[in-house]
Amino acid sequence: MTKKSFPLSGVYRLLEPGPVLLVTTSHKGKANIMTMSWHTMMEFEPPLVGCVISGRNFSFDALRRTKECVLNIPTAELAKQVVGVGNCSGSRVDKFKKFKLTPQPASQVAAPLIAECYANLECRVADTRMENKYNFFVLEVVQAWIDPAQKNPRTLHHRGKGEFIVAGETIKLPSRMK
Repeated sequence: MTKKSFPLSGVYRLLEPGPVLLVTTSHKGKANIMTMSWHTMMEFEPPLVGCVISGRNFSFDALRRTKECVLNIPTAELAKQVVGVGNCSGSRVDKFKKFKLTPQPASQVAAPLIAECYANLECRVADTRMENKYNFFVLEVVQAWIDPAQKNPRTLHHRGKGEFIVAGETIKLPSRMK
């Protein structure tokens, strides 16, 4: 098999990290939503999630100041809202109203849950050492919620340049991990 050189600027499209998230924050009474696809699990217990949020995003300052957010996991049915949220700024738009998403109170943080999402992870910033240099936040999940009615949620996975993959078939293989 002959391989072809691939541009370094597109490497991120090969390493898609997981489902696209809708991150909610709340600062000074204003709730906001941003779309994010750059995150990674860092630890299992307590669950730690690392994520990159651009310093140009309206949500960056809210997360930096409040040190808390909710990672909301949408399904493919919310694809148009996910893309729409990612294509406008919360500094000018109430994204909950514009995209007809329902905020619900969280139990551990001030940022709201999004009712329409399959799962919601309430988080607090656990480590700020890489925040200034890389805009990298380490979040500890302090409360997790799922919709038990959604048995096989089909999540969105960003491939860059407006392309997404929708999670599909599930296969089960032997594993010692629980």
